[in-house]
Amino acid sequence: MPDHRAADIKPTDALHHVVVLAYDGLCTFEFGIALEAFALPRPEFDFPWYRCSIAGIDPEIRAMGGFRVATDAGIELIDQANTVIIPGWRGADVMPDVALCDALRRAHARGCRLVSICSGVFVLAASGLLANGRATTHWRYTDRLHAMYPDIEIVDDVLYVENSQIITSAGSSAGIDACLHVIRSDHGAQVANVVARRLVMPPHRDGGQAQYVEAPVQERPGKSIAAVLDWARGKLAEPIEIGEMANFSGLSERTFLRRFREGTGMAPLKWLRRERVLRAMKLLEETSLPLGDIAEQCGFQSMETFRIAFRDIAHVPPARYRNRFRIGQPA
Repeated sequence: MPDHRAADIKPTDALHHVVVLAYDGLCTFEFGIALEAFALPRPEFDFPWYRCSIAGIDPEIRAMGGFRVATDAGIELIDQANTVIIPGWRGADVMPDVALCDALRRAHARGCRLVSICSGVFVLAASGLLANGRATTHWRYTDRLHAMYPDIEIVDDVLYVENSQIITSAGSSAGIDACLHVIRSDHGAQVANVVARRLVMPPHRDGGQAQYVEAPVQERPGKSIAAVLDWARGKLAEPIEIGEMANFSGLSERTFLRRFREGTGMAPLKWLRRERVLRAMKLLEETSLPLGDIAEQCGFQSMETFRIAFRDIAHVPPARYRNRFRIGQPA
């Protein structure tokens, strides 16, 4: 693949307004994640980055660690936002003010994207925006969230969930994955990859938080799951059977399946499908190959299965993704 400089990347949107909420008892790590992703200057790009503002929810904001936070304005900033970030909330049992819930409901109704990090999900839940929908949070809070809001379908084995313009992320560091997902959705995979490199993060981490609940233990020598992932990524154009992956790992198929799920948080076929779509996204951005050739190079047996998988993961058809994110002239 050609090695494009960051300055060669031309996203379609500019000055998208991201509003990060700040409140008394603010979780500083999650707050910092949001500012790192959206407020940090990006000299590596020659297009305008996000406009990022801090909305103060309380009159005085003392963050964890003892320092105070200066804000750009108050809760009224939510009405101006294209995206609202809700860092970790100050307590599952602490109900947010009615005014905050009302502002979030208004924002969502007009199409604003809402993103929670870790326990920030309790603010969205209290607002009623997650009712009868899917969401995630840190594994320590899933039982509490279910007890308080039984109408929410809690997905406990992923890093983030996107549902109806609402993104909820798991533990604190999963907020980085969610923010990279926002950037990828707005500007394409190539831009997200550049940001990820500056963060010293993979652009799309494998697996989910389930792997952190109980650390897997290597019971006997053998090739690591990471080696199998690298091997499979080099063969995405070919059919790959679970048995082949197990043989490469040096494990029985049953043990391999267990180890794979422990290491990635998903089944091998689901992982392969996602990797094939990620490869297709890169080819759509960087080449003018016909869609049929891209489908073939990424291991899809038909255009129909390619389109279904791509839409399921990227949330848009392949042709629309290319029209928006193609580097250089549109195909």
